[in-house]
Amino acid sequence: MNYTTKVVQVTNVSPSTTSEQMRTLFGFLGTIEELKLFPSDDSPMPVTSRVCFVKFQEPESVGVSQHLTNTVFVDRALIVVPFAEVKKAKAAPSLMAESGPLPANRGL
Repeated sequence: MNYTTKVVQVTNVSPSTTSEQMRTLFGFLGTIEELKLFPSDDSPMPVTSRVCFVKFQEPESVGVSQHLTNTVFVDRALIVVPFAEVKKAKAAPSLMAESGPLPANRGL
């Protein structure tokens, strides 16, 4: 499948997971341009789950990374989905600028 996005959204991330651990895990699948973990590693806010966005250099890494869905990492089964990037004219490139998850292919 051809992907136009280079970003994946990873949900159900354990609260004890660090951005460095996520960078190591997804770094095996392709070169990472940018990685954001929410809330951040130094956040004092208690959470039950975290969300991570990974931007790869190549869109092919998006398809490969989806194979990590249901992989237990730390103590949670990860959910990995492509994340649409919306480009704005004359705006600084940003991982989060007006983006959203791509619709899942629900066909059997």
